[in-house]
Amino acid sequence: MQEEKSSYRSIMKATSLFGGVQVFNILIAIIRSKIVAVLLGPAGMGIIGLLNAATGMLSSLTNFGIGISAVKNIAEENSKGNETRIATIIIVLNRLVWMTGLLGVVVTIIISPWLSQLTFGTKDYTLAFIWVSITLLFKQLTSGQLALLQGMRKHKYLAKANLYGNGLGLVFAIPLYYKMGVDAIVPVIIITTFIALFYSWYFSKRIAIKTVRVSRVTTIAEGKSMLTMGFLISLSGLISLGVSYIVRVFISNKGGIIDVGLYNAGFAIINTYVGLIFSAMSADYYPRLSAVAYDNKLSKQTINQQAEIVLLILAPILLILLVFIKWAIILLYSSEFISINKMIYWAALGMFFKAASWSIATIFLAKGDSKLFLVNELIGNIHLLLLNLLGYHYFGLTGLGLSFLISYFLYLIQVYIIAKLKFGFKYEYVFKKIFLIQLSLALCSFLVVKFISNPYVYFIGVILISISSLYSFKELDKRIGIAETLRSIFKKS
Repeated sequence: MQEEKSSYRSIMKATSLFGGVQVFNILIAIIRSKIVAVLLGPAGMGIIGLLNAATGMLSSLTNFGIGISAVKNIAEENSKGNETRIATIIIVLNRLVWMTGLLGVVVTIIISPWLSQLTFGTKDYTLAFIWVSITLLFKQLTSGQLALLQGMRKHKYLAKANLYGNGLGLVFAIPLYYKMGVDAIVPVIIITTFIALFYSWYFSKRIAIKTVRVSRVTTIAEGKSMLTMGFLISLSGLISLGVSYIVRVFISNKGGIIDVGLYNAGFAIINTYVGLIFSAMSADYYPRLSAVAYDNKLSKQTINQQAEIVLLILAPILLILLVFIKWAIILLYSSEFISINKMIYWAALGMFFKAASWSIATIFLAKGDSKLFLVNELIGNIHLLLLNLLGYHYFGLTGLGLSFLISYFLYLIQVYIIAKLKFGFKYEYVFKKIFLIQLSLALCSFLVVKFISNPYVYFIGVILISISSLYSFKELDKRIGIAETLRSIFKKS
């Protein structure tokens, strides 16, 4: 029991550290989004979304997923204390990120006219893509440094690298957007990615790594292993970004670039602001699960514990979002974006299924079964794409929220069946209970905002939020002793 409580506390410790960083990052993202919304409007946000989607897809095509595969390798050797192997992996990793990063730059420059035509329907953005191509190198070098920090589980350095990089990036972004308007979009993208690279490099250099010589033969042998797994991961990322890109182009052609901006804004709330829970947890969860992936029993225990914690933290946040989404949109953006509230209602419910499926899907990577991971993501992205296109065609922006919900419901069933058949995984009764209670409260909140008029919606909504929060606190207290910790703090004071 004590060992289990220690495991939960380890999860919460890492979550609280990265959660604090993510909250700061979210505040930065909120300020940046507010600035873009006010100074550039939905059209400006649409241009940023399309540029990032296109370059993100190219980055996924050329980076070969090296950063993710390296985390697994480093985490495994770090758990064994094998300093020579760790040093070898890091040297090979550094060589590979330079090669693949430069590949991304060259490919982007060569196809920039075609990319501009396909993305925006004109070649006017060719030069923009040429300038932005340098960010593919910056991002790849950054991923190499962050892989080292994550694999070695240097949580504080990893947190600081993210914190300082995003903070200074905002400092440069604000005056540029104010002075240059939409002309600042490309310079801001380049500057912020360079700053992120600088801080990832700075903190990774503070880790003492054993000095070893790595021959060309060793580089090829080690790199082949890393690239084999990474390439399949990269294909998966490419598929995901490709879906995102196709959806944005489809929306742009059918509804206009303003709808793209509204879509970006809505899913920024879901995937960025609410999704900070996943970002905070993944930094520790992936290497921790990789370290025990050889044992199906330990893997099952780790997945269940992670799923319980993520849901207990996430559920009250989603209820708050459901009840106060109108005010959240005005606060984060402006009244011009109010039309996305119905889309977010449905997507918020979908986040419950995303939380449950995310906890399971990570095991495919932790096990090193990249082929299974690729097949799983391919199937998931196919039904996500089809549902998005159908949803927007028939129901507009609201249909995109509904498709998000249905897609992650199907995805949860999919990953659960695969994990059960391959690794003997199953969700424990405790998680099922938490999931059903919190989802039921969310459904009640959804019905309240749909069918109850103001101001009663807020009164009933606050009651439901309070029930969800109290239940989460009670369950978290069982696992990590929150009340006991608070009492000891007050006694000392």
